Amino acid sequence: MSIPWGKEYVMHGVAPEPMGNERGRRVLGKHLAVLLFSALLLSVCQARPSLVKPRLEEDGQAFVYLQPLPHEADRLTFRLDGMSAVRGDGSTVPVTLHVTEIVGKELERDRLLASGNLPPGQYQGFRFRVTSASLQGEEGAVALPVTEESPMTPIPFTIARRKAQVISLKFRYRESVPGGTRFAPSFVAEIPGKLATGVIGLATSRGANIVTVFDKVTGKVSAVIPTGTAPSGIVLNPSLRRAYVAISGDDAVEAIDLLGRDVNNRGLLTSGDSPEELALTPDRKTLLTANTGSNTVSVVDAASLVETRRIRVGNGPRSILIDRTGRRAYVFNSLSNTVSVVDLGALEVAATIATEAGPVRGEFNRAGNRLYVLHRFSPYLYVYDTTTLSIVRRVYVGTGGMTLKVDSRTDLVYLARRGAGEIVIYDPFSFLPIDAYKIGVDAVYLTIDGEGNNLCAVFPGTNGVRMIRLIGKATAMEVEVAEDPYWVTLMGER
Repeated sequence: MSIPWGKEYVMHGVAPEPMGNERGRRVLGKHLAVLLFSALLLSVCQARPSLVKPRLEEDGQAFVYLQPLPHEADRLTFRLDGMSAVRGDGSTVPVTLHVTEIVGKELERDRLLASGNLPPGQYQGFRFRVTSASLQGEEGAVALPVTEESPMTPIPFTIARRKAQVISLKFRYRESVPGGTRFAPSFVAEIPGKLATGVIGLATSRGANIVTVFDKVTGKVSAVIPTGTAPSGIVLNPSLRRAYVAISGDDAVEAIDLLGRDVNNRGLLTSGDSPEELALTPDRKTLLTANTGSNTVSVVDAASLVETRRIRVGNGPRSILIDRTGRRAYVFNSLSNTVSVVDLGALEVAATIATEAGPVRGEFNRAGNRLYVLHRFSPYLYVYDTTTLSIVRRVYVGTGGMTLKVDSRTDLVYLARRGAGEIVIYDPFSFLPIDAYKIGVDAVYLTIDGEGNNLCAVFPGTNGVRMIRLIGKATAMEVEVAEDPYWVTLMGER
């Protein structure tokens, strides 16, 4: 079937009634209410960059992770009141604690203990202030006297302007509780080494203006890369060891060198664009950015990060998806309730698909002949034929759609909704839910690690990224990142 390009496809299946009758007025009122509600919520989302911290200018940063305590510390609990970095001249600079109460038996993974901006220069290590400590005995907790000033944990490190340093702490139980009669925390500190390229994972944190580099197998954080304001979507070019990040708050795109662990290029878009997400064409030569603020898509040269063309799409473009042939891009317009189909040869909108309220994300099935569209304000997931752009299925999944992922090996559909606290798995044939991961917090983004056969999810509520085994549903890895994580990408994802 040939497609009359440029035509708008209205897929609701019901012709609009004359506005003169009462039912038509009720329908119009209902649609207007949905549009106004959508606009209000999107405007809140677009305002988020103004609420986050400003990008680094003169300072650098430190991120301190605490490893799980040894088993002999299972009975120990202690509370920290403060932590400071010790400069080369002996003066101290306070950092922000993210964990204040440490319970030995509950610390089962690395935790982000503290972070903060630091003036550039040489540093000797860290000091801690402890308010209380106790050991659990047969008759309950026994308080331990706490030393007024704990000894410095030595770790020489350098803070450079607009750079971040990661430090990993290992707790020494016997030195911290000598004879079991008093408490003075003792740590061994180290600076993590670089990761092998094949195990790299990257997570953006909009609230902290950073990209966290972690080991997708162990969850160990290797590096933190400061970016511009409100980094959002991110894509990888594995062959060049490069990542591209949409910098929503600065109207820019940044390129990260994964070997140097640094931003090595920055391309500016137009003021007010607010690029939310981006996609890389299969030939890896062109980036497309969904500019939520200006209702456009920018065509950006991936080598130079220079914008070469701008395409007008619907209102509030939230995300963008390129088909496997590299011929079309699908832009999900949350405010106009449409999907713009962009011809990547002509670099123009070739068709517009009408959707339910608030389309937020789409995914292709394994064959590439079906497009699944998830909506924020409609309880239905729509399935489109990618050749005819017609609806082939309408599936009830519940309101508040956040993210979905289709496994290219099995065609299983993984879907998360706001307020549900779970990731539901749908059978691709019956489209009935067949299982669920009961997480307790909401996921905002999903991808799949093809090498480990794990589902990788981003949870802003816990500032966490978690790997969940596709077979068995056990947690394979979990890493804590900074405020408001938005996106994750992995070497070897499918």
